[in-house]
Amino acid sequence: MAALGWLTPRRRSATARSVLAGEASAEAARRTALDDAREAPDADHEDPGEPGGSGKHEPDFPVLGDDRAAAFFDLDNTVMQGAALFHFGRGLYKRKFFETRDLARFAWQQAWFRLAGVEDPEHMQEARDSALSIVKGHRVAELQSIGEEIYDEYMAERIWPGTRALAQAHLDAGQRVWLVTAAPVEIAQVIARRLGLTGALGTVAESVDGVYTGKLVGEPLHGPAKAEAVRALTAAEGLDLSRCAAYSDSHNDIPMLSLVGHPYAINPDAKLRRHARELDWRLRDYRTGRKAAKVGIPAAAGVGAVAGGTAAAIALHRRRR
Repeated sequence: MAALGWLTPRRRSATARSVLAGEASAEAARRTALDDAREAPDADHEDPGEPGGSGKHEPDFPVLGDDRAAAFFDLDNTVMQGAALFHFGRGLYKRKFFETRDLARFAWQQAWFRLAGVEDPEHMQEARDSALSIVKGHRVAELQSIGEEIYDEYMAERIWPGTRALAQAHLDAGQRVWLVTAAPVEIAQVIARRLGLTGALGTVAESVDGVYTGKLVGEPLHGPAKAEAVRALTAAEGLDLSRCAAYSDSHNDIPMLSLVGHPYAINPDAKLRRHARELDWRLRDYRTGRKAAKVGIPAAAGVGAVAGGTAAAIALHRRRR
């Protein structure tokens, strides 16, 4: 499996840890791929050329019956309003996974990320270590079960109908559809299953005998690591990247979007919007206003602090090997 990530040329360099994270995520996704017969929930179908999109007419996309094509969807603010990790953090806090001292530490980390606007390696490492220490010793099955409950409590009503319709269009065309997110692979798989998608690529944390060790496999599935995961999965599944589509709201996902033949900017941030326009990528905006871009990160400490910590839980979960 380790060799699969190197079968197609890279457009941007990736670290060895990015490659490891991507390949581990692809392996986890393949092992838990959903049965094609699983029933998907109904969705309101929207014409990609309707208001909110780019207006470009796409009569032949997605291509019906093209089994070498697939679609890859970022999660936060692309498929779901706000951050999945924020909602997951709310659920963990409600279930007493966090102590007061954790909340104070996570609040500081969240404030740093938001005010600085950059991902300082030292702070990111501290955040990852904090999040991993919270789940260390817990069973994988426990987090999976909690993820099911949290989806119903906080996430189900936050799915963007427009993006959901795009994903369904790929499914209706007979193509596979995957979530690709820095969120823990377990929670990503819950969301994918509830939406009737094929599966999910997410951050993989190590487990031994079904118990988290407190270590990551590689690094969080973010930026270049997402591209590596998509690269490894498409190689293993015999897909053609030039016929695949990818959807994201963030400029951090430009490596993933650049990898496929059909990149889409969904609810894009300013940097991605500029990049998409320069390269003539298609855009979709399902927000009622541009200010809705940062939904899900309240300023108040309480629950918002948990968001910071669990946004650190970018590091969260396991290794399924």
